[in-house]
Amino acid sequence: MRAAAMNTLAPTAPPPPWRAPPFLRVSAALHFGAVAAAVAVPGAWPWALGAVVVNHAAITAIGLTPRSRWLGQNMTRLPAAAAARGEVALTIDDGPEPGVTPAVLDLLDAAGQRATFFCIAERVQAHPALAREILARGHSIQNHTARHRHNFSVLGPRGYAAEISRAQDMIAAVTGERPTCFRAPAGFRNPFLAPVLHRLGLLLVSWTRRGFDTRERDAAKVLARLADGLAAGDILLLHDGHAARTAAGRPVVLEVLPPLLAQLQRQGLRSVTLPQALREPIDE
Repeated sequence: MRAAAMNTLAPTAPPPPWRAPPFLRVSAALHFGAVAAAVAVPGAWPWALGAVVVNHAAITAIGLTPRSRWLGQNMTRLPAAAAARGEVALTIDDGPEPGVTPAVLDLLDAAGQRATFFCIAERVQAHPALAREILARGHSIQNHTARHRHNFSVLGPRGYAAEISRAQDMIAAVTGERPTCFRAPAGFRNPFLAPVLHRLGLLLVSWTRRGFDTRERDAAKVLARLADGLAAGDILLLHDGHAARTAAGRPVVLEVLPPLLAQLQRQGLRSVTLPQALREPIDE
């Protein structure tokens, strides 16, 4: 086992206690206040119940907003130090997919760029050689849940802990490395996710720009969403798994990557893995 992998798997000190963000602290206070008002003030319960309902509606709406930070830490852009180095992060979700991922790796190699693959752990387990090839070519594999559940956003703390921990173990068993970043399916979540990720030492990562390439068959439209205004520090989202197909039957990601990678080169930008962006110092 490589030294880096051994270091990744080494025991670490437990993280400090999780601290709820201001919105959740206000929400908790509202709930306590509503209960107190309903008990202490005759006739106040309809107003108290209404306030709680409105608050729950707000929590749901925020949970369905992938780039929101109101439910906890959520990285939507690379740190300022990475942006200062001219770095972006190309992230590729839902694989590995034998019919797509090898071609993605070839395109990245040809351009000399690196990517982060947010993999579904059951697919890593199903295609272990391909997962190890991703790492061997200098890319990173991170946690995109064990099986990409469609009801992920309504799980409770135990459900989140079981699903995400299982994915951690499955990916580590195949690659020898435990992920440090996590992406929720479609970016949807609820207030129970942040403390689970904190306990597991995982950073929630969403994106700056997404191509919607799981449903958009027009590669030009996907490219425009990613490339228009592209700047250092951006996190870009594409898919090798669940990829939409062009009218000619080709995975959209394979049509989008060549011009996107060419634009990175023209702008003097370098795509790096998320672990690289988060740990490398600014060059003096």
